[in-house]
Amino acid sequence: MDVLRPTLVRIGGRVYRKNLIQEQPFPQEEEEDFCAGPGDCADDDPCDAFVVEETERGFQSRVEVPSPLYKYIIGKKGETKKRLETETRTSISIPKPGVEGEIVITGQQRSGVVSARTRIDVLLDSFRKKQPFTHFLSFALNQPAIQEKFLQFKEEVLEKCSQDHGVSSSLFQNPAKLHLTLGTLVLLNEQEIQKACDLLQQCKEDFVDQITGGKPLTVEVAGVEYMNDDPAVTDVLYAKVRMKDGSDRLQVIADRLVERFVASGLMLKEWDRVKLHATVMNTLFRKDPTEERNNTMTGKSSFKERESFNGRNILKGPWRMTFEGPPSPLPEAGLRCTVISVPGGFCGGKPQGAREHP
Repeated sequence: MDVLRPTLVRIGGRVYRKNLIQEQPFPQEEEEDFCAGPGDCADDDPCDAFVVEETERGFQSRVEVPSPLYKYIIGKKGETKKRLETETRTSISIPKPGVEGEIVITGQQRSGVVSARTRIDVLLDSFRKKQPFTHFLSFALNQPAIQEKFLQFKEEVLEKCSQDHGVSSSLFQNPAKLHLTLGTLVLLNEQEIQKACDLLQQCKEDFVDQITGGKPLTVEVAGVEYMNDDPAVTDVLYAKVRMKDGSDRLQVIADRLVERFVASGLMLKEWDRVKLHATVMNTLFRKDPTEERNNTMTGKSSFKERESFNGRNILKGPWRMTFEGPPSPLPEAGLRCTVISVPGGFCGGKPQGAREHP
């Protein structure tokens, strides 16, 4: 058949060209069996990413999983677990709900165990990223001098801007909870909490003491800025934080801490550098007494769209915060990993019922 003059086919009153397709024969290949052999491992299998032990009955791999994530491996009515076991020809043992322990994968073929473990790791990673954060890593900025200046700032703003849309006393941070957040974490059991605390202590020994020279750092909190494009529709107002001596030591410490926590898997990387700021006003702090009372009675939480406030006059007013904090030694008084125990998320600071891990 001439390529330039293909056969014409008429179907339903329309004319179609029948193009020539040349199929090249390939040697028949058998579908690769993921359970090829007891010691085999495909080139793209992560054999070295985790330990697979050989036992009398075959092979097994153990993975530490926080109990709140068990349900994602089990699935609705156990369907996810059954599918994994069937498709990888393995048996997956999961501790009882609420009991911390290890998920144990066993199978007669090493490649089947590797496949099951890899798929479980992918599931855990995916659902962990969807969990609301439970902890945060921060520098404390709640020294008495800073609290006093912050309260003065609050009083002046309420005196001169209370008529501006959305401005109320409930927007302001609790002065005892002023902090500089470096990053958020999802820590789902005591083991992960302890791992974070141990890592923080290791960071102190590895580079914090070296950067600070073992001496306190004096910071300056000067000026306020907003986090969106229109100051008339503001949700978050923050204070800018910098070193009093003009050095970048605080920035270096913050960046290296986040880098170390990201490398450990305890934190997700969001930005190339930590933005040094301390939230002073946030619409998430806003309280609705009626709504809170109704939620208490019904036992249900209600999510309402945030009500922004007009921050134009706050930004241009003569009461812009400018003060410096006293020396704050790091990390004894400057770093903390706080366990959040408030249902429904976290808006900043240390809520009631939380625990601190220095």
